[in-house]
Amino acid sequence: MSESGKSDGAFRTIGEVAEMLGLPQHILRYWETRFPQVKPLQRAGNRRYYRPADVALVQRINQLLNQDGYTIKGVQKQLAEEARKGGVTVPPVSPLRAIRDALALALVEDARRSA
Repeated sequence: MSESGKSDGAFRTIGEVAEMLGLPQHILRYWETRFPQVKPLQRAGNRRYYRPADVALVQRINQLLNQDGYTIKGVQKQLAEEARKGGVTVPPVSPLRAIRDALALALVEDARRSA
């Protein structure tokens, strides 16, 4: 379990991820435009849900940008290099995985509405 009370494999909202990183939500939305690897699930109303791999990726981007001093272009190059070497990036989501994630998310939303 993480400090938010969710299991480590749980989906996170953009607000939860932004709070975890100490960043405003618009920065995460901006990163989606600059880093094609950042692809959270989007539900009705464009509500974003980050899988654990998405969270790990934005944590890596945050580290490179805000702690290691890379530029956006530098982080893009670094992530491309890591992908080439088989490093830390989000693998492409297979269609079956996308369906599974969408169903899991629907169950979470249904449970939230029922509570």
